[in-house]
Amino acid sequence: MADEPPRTHRAAFDVRMIIALLIGVYGLVLTVMGLAFTPAHQVAKAAGVNINLWAGIGMLVFAALFVLWTVLRPIRVPDEPPNGE
Repeated sequence: MADEPPRTHRAAFDVRMIIALLIGVYGLVLTVMGLAFTPAHQVAKAAGVNINLWAGIGMLVFAALFVLWTVLRPIRVPDEPPNGE
């Protein structure tokens, strides 16, 4: 039965989730700062663009894409080491 594909399971630790968590937290902070705490004179200095808000939204989208990538393409780890080890 050497033609059987090896049995695998999902990896318990995936660095993509850590990256998504960090970028997501920073994105959430920037989004809240952009919505609630950005004074009008700072927006005026940035040519009328609320940079904190847009950067925060972009980071939240990036974090969501990383989570989606992790869910759709999980890292698979073999259940047993290869023969000879």
